Amino acid sequence: MDCKANKCIKCTVEQCKHHCSDENYCSLDSILVGTHECNPTMEQCTDCMSFDKK
Repeated sequence: MDCKANKCIKCTVEQCKHHCSDENYCSLDSILVGTHECNPTMEQCTDCMSFDKK
């Protein structure tokens, strides 16, 4: 797959189809960050809502 890395969005989630595997970047133009908590208080409470499983 020819991946166009967006140097503004770093990513290490290799299971996502938008991950550029040769570099730790996302290929999307933008991402949506969300949460699964009512009152997020730490980074583990946030999620990349743009994730798509490979």
